[in-house]
Amino acid sequence: MKRREFISLLGGTLSWPLAARAQSGQRARRRIGVLMGIADDQEGQARLTALKQGLQESGWTDAHNIQIDVRWGGGDIGQIRADAAELVNTRPDIILVYSTRVLNAMRQATQNIPVVFLAISDPVGLGYVKSLAHPGGNLTGFMLYEVSVAGKLVELLKEMYPALARVGGPSVQP
Repeated sequence: MKRREFISLLGGTLSWPLAARAQSGQRARRRIGVLMGIADDQEGQARLTALKQGLQESGWTDAHNIQIDVRWGGGDIGQIRADAAELVNTRPDIILVYSTRVLNAMRQATQNIPVVFLAISDPVGLGYVKSLAHPGGNLTGFMLYEVSVAGKLVELLKEMYPALARVGGPSVQP
């Protein structure tokens, strides 16, 4: 799925209660919780910047009509769990998570707040969602890669390098 399609999905998820709020006279400011399973470094900031830019292209601007609350769990599972609980306690309208370990912590922290996941290897096989087309529950998102493509990638490698004997270790035979 392309970035614009993702942003459209996220924007659509954010907009579902806007009409009701507008009719009641409340200010339509949505809260997005973000829990990253990576460090607050140059790569992490680049991903966050891309998210903010995509949201802005769809009319959502941080500190204007949305509030983005970001946590950086890095590789520390204890910190990830603490951050997941903390984000849930802020009661955001939606939570965006990046990586499998972060999704697992968030799934344990809430079954009520909508959670959009990114970079998950096999959400159906891991039991996070019922199916990709109909995930059920409060979790939905995007796979890191399509598992069925793995065989095609090995075929492509073999075509590119006929001496390839195996994948995942020393692969060239003399």
